[in-house]
Amino acid sequence: MRSLCGAYQLGIAIRNELAGSDLITAFETLDHSIDTIEDGYPAWHPAPLSFRAMILSFVFMEITGDSYADFSRRLTRQPEVATLLGFSRVPDESAFSRAWRNRFDDPTHEYVHAAAHFVVKEVHDRNISASEVRPKQEIVKDTEEVADSVEDESFSQEKIIQTTRLARDHAYGHFDSGRASNASYEDTQFFELQTFMGMVRCGTAQGATRFQYRRGEEYGPHGDTHLRAVKQFDPEELVNGFNETTDRLLSVIASEASFRRPVTAAIDITTIPYYGDVDGMSMVSGTKDRDSRAFKFATLSIIGQNIPLVLAVEPVRESSGWDDNPSNQIHRTVRRLVRRAKEHVPIETVLCDREFDSIEVFQTLSNLDVNYLIPKRVSSSERDVLEQMAEDDQEVAVESTSVHVESGSHPMRLLYVPSTSGEGTAVFATNLRVGPDEAVAFCRRYSRRWQIESEYKSIKDDFLAKTSSKDYRVRLFYFVFAVLLYNIWRLTDFLLKADIDGEMDYAPVITAGECVELVASALIPHD
Repeated sequence: MRSLCGAYQLGIAIRNELAGSDLITAFETLDHSIDTIEDGYPAWHPAPLSFRAMILSFVFMEITGDSYADFSRRLTRQPEVATLLGFSRVPDESAFSRAWRNRFDDPTHEYVHAAAHFVVKEVHDRNISASEVRPKQEIVKDTEEVADSVEDESFSQEKIIQTTRLARDHAYGHFDSGRASNASYEDTQFFELQTFMGMVRCGTAQGATRFQYRRGEEYGPHGDTHLRAVKQFDPEELVNGFNETTDRLLSVIASEASFRRPVTAAIDITTIPYYGDVDGMSMVSGTKDRDSRAFKFATLSIIGQNIPLVLAVEPVRESSGWDDNPSNQIHRTVRRLVRRAKEHVPIETVLCDREFDSIEVFQTLSNLDVNYLIPKRVSSSERDVLEQMAEDDQEVAVESTSVHVESGSHPMRLLYVPSTSGEGTAVFATNLRVGPDEAVAFCRRYSRRWQIESEYKSIKDDFLAKTSSKDYRVRLFYFVFAVLLYNIWRLTDFLLKADIDGEMDYAPVITAGECVELVASALIPHD
């Protein structure tokens, strides 16, 4: 409540300044404390970017509707704006993305939205002249849509709860810590606590206390007991348990005609930031941001118009300056993911991003008898083709080539098509026979990969419990269970929609937040 009061006070201050000036000038003359919210980074964290400057930047972006990229370009064009906000240098868009995901907690997110949305509403309701302020309907639309979804009479509350519990009941049975049979707590009680922590997005100590308060002190384990139990799960057995659970979840929808086979799948690697000392941390890797470190996990997910489940999870172990790991061979990660996923469903096509552009990956997918569509890095040979296309005034070209590695060979085609961004030409590799007339339509399939970015966002923002543990077993356990909760949400949504006539749609009818509340109600009885 204190932080929300502070947010409205900030909004009032901006509105008052706007009454006689433009938005940038309003922020320039702004003298308002943000002491009602706390910096999510600890004191020792190397965060040179001012916390206050970051908060004001996000309020500015939320008022104008600027994306991270738009706002970063604005600061580059107008460095004086960066200075007046309090930055010593112009941040790039990745800095804003990391801050929102890692530095800001939920109260801070609410603070930004409350302050900015107050300003937007006041500007339009009071007819204040401020051309950069976004339309009012943009900030009320989401709320109205959520209200509409709750009022959708296709799904009764009782049916949603019943289906959620059905999905949850298929989840826990395949994980075994190997602890003694006379242990004080059963594994299920740790799973319930982990689920609760993921849903309320808190750390172990706070989560255990809150869970005990709801279920009783004798029912739930203490935080340190929970961590000790988590460390007893062998990483390989944990991944195997996830695999068996996935098979069980898919068996629930095996008879549904709306589940299309074979499936299109996407493989990607996501990162969980790590800020501590890296000495002895063999599972911590570097990232594209030279100064950042992270745990990495590869996943294979169903995409397209099917139920978007994560079929396989694979830890990524890379060589780094602080360990003796062998060089990461990404094709082996791909092989394990696809083999595991094919145990559940037939796979028609695999989509990967440019990180997987490797002849070993191409041959691995060919050996596994699946089609692939992967964007190529532009080397000298591709550049020659692009130059020839420019000379011939061609928009589309298809080049036949082949892959030859120790594990085999196969014919491959390089597809040169107009980029969907509207700038230049994109180059894709595929093992399918695609001609120039089909190339553009075929490459449009790649746009389905955006779903995996939305998937990762939901896993991390809605279901991943917080931890600062250096122990990799804890990190893996937390991530696997976050993915499991995501799958439960998506299965629940699929089962609800399967009873409704019409085309199956990717967009969920039950939000992640609603699923969180329902699973929590199944775990914690009402008073």
